Amino acid sequence: MAFRDEAQALFDLMAVAYRAGDAAGCAACFTEDARLLSPYAVEARGRAEIEALHRDWAGHGGNAKTLTVIDAGCEGNTGWCLVTYSEGDRTGDGKSLGVLRRGSKGWRISHCCLVADAPPLAEA
Repeated sequence: MAFRDEAQALFDLMAVAYRAGDAAGCAACFTEDARLLSPYAVEARGRAEIEALHRDWAGHGGNAKTLTVIDAGCEGNTGWCLVTYSEGDRTGDGKSLGVLRRGSKGWRISHCCLVADAPPLAEA
């Protein structure tokens, strides 16, 4: 399977967990030592903080949450991906840049930086 497809499968799992309000399922997509930078909250360090953050976010709904990999690449056990995220009719649309690491349980997100589309981001 191509890396981009593997990354999309990981983000699909995360979106399903988010829509179900499953904060632990969202956090399971991250490494134990992951870091998440967001314009919506303070930096989260480690899977436990990322789970707490997603408990708040996913607890407010998100039935229309989508995560779509628009570009990706990898070398060895390190990869990166650019992902769009959307909440449907809710605010919170934007892009994220993630660094992924491959371990014994497959690819997991080790670093993620969210960038909100409000104001809209410039087109490339």
